[in-house]
Amino acid sequence: MVEKELIEKVYQAVETAKASGKIKKGVNEVTKAIEKGNAKLVAYANDVSPKEIVMHLPLLCKEKNIPCVEVGGKEELGAAAGLTVPTVSVAVMQEGESKDLIKQIADETNPGD
Repeated sequence: MVEKELIEKVYQAVETAKASGKIKKGVNEVTKAIEKGNAKLVAYANDVSPKEIVMHLPLLCKEKNIPCVEVGGKEELGAAAGLTVPTVSVAVMQEGESKDLIKQIADETNPGD
């Protein structure tokens, strides 16, 4: 289980990046962003069914050295991304004002690097 504090930081980073940077939403868009190495942070919901939809995201992120965090539900992630509908995953493309926050998240998710 990921710490609540880390999840809050991820939501905050997504909200800030949405306002001042650029984000991508949805598994397909997020997967493309990771494969191209353009994502700065990836968040995916833990209440996805079936799980196979998002199982590849952490593996791809690890390959590309992109911080990837499993967060609460699709509803909260959608809300953080400024959507009125739930979303399974979000990638921060341009950090905007959330750059420092994303660095903190990266440090917490990859403590050995």
